[in-house]
Amino acid sequence: MKKTVLITGASSGIGKAASRLFHANGWNVIATMRSPDKETELTKLSGVLVTRLDVQDRDSVDAAIRAGIEKFGRIDQLVNNAGYGQNGIFEATSREKIQQQFDVNVFGVMDVTRAILPHFRANKAGLIINVSSGAGLFTLPTLSIYCASKFALEGFTEALAYELLALGIGVKSVIPHGGVAETNFRDRAGTDFAIDPSGLPDYNTFLESAQQAFATMVAAKMMTSADVADVIYEAATDGKNQLRYLVGDDARGFVKARHSMDDQAYVDFMREHFAH
Repeated sequence: MKKTVLITGASSGIGKAASRLFHANGWNVIATMRSPDKETELTKLSGVLVTRLDVQDRDSVDAAIRAGIEKFGRIDQLVNNAGYGQNGIFEATSREKIQQQFDVNVFGVMDVTRAILPHFRANKAGLIINVSSGAGLFTLPTLSIYCASKFALEGFTEALAYELLALGIGVKSVIPHGGVAETNFRDRAGTDFAIDPSGLPDYNTFLESAQQAFATMVAAKMMTSADVADVIYEAATDGKNQLRYLVGDDARGFVKARHSMDDQAYVDFMREHFAH
């Protein structure tokens, strides 16, 4: 019997790549997105249901889950992929922007997860895979709000895994780090960058230094959306009780530093990249 996965944020990037991969391996796929009427590729695939789900609209969450169950009989796994990165200086970031970041990256994940748990409990089985970020393991300047949301997601994922283990429901985190090509993440982060140089000139020297550091980081090898999708599929099918799956090129050494250095040595290492 075919298994069924529900994937959020399937209109582009990692979500679309994961939808393609699960379908290619014989799964039923509920590919959800905010504007399904704009989708032209996934709608042509048999065994794929393209339907609306906006993580900020709880009615759409419930409707998508109902539609998936009606179409395929049951849902076996959930991939919480929808998310974006708020960029900019914290002082220049409005409370509304901060609220939206958490509404999508944290509360949206929680709402979709809460909505599907009764179905998983009834089946006495299920797997939740949250697509996180290296920004949930280490922090970067001008990404304080995004990092805060991903640190929250990592904490939620880990604690939830303990809660659901005895119910036969697994929880895993897939953590891309180092930058993902073929997504609109950087475009949106650039568009939403929160800073008015004329209003906060005190940050200019730091921003110039940080931008040089980021330019060097971006020049490093980036993974593709398909690379991340491969690891999502591995987490979905390997049968392991593993919590975290890292994917990416740690050429910058941030992950290694976080895991191998004592706290102050790690902070000093990171400061060297951004403060001159």
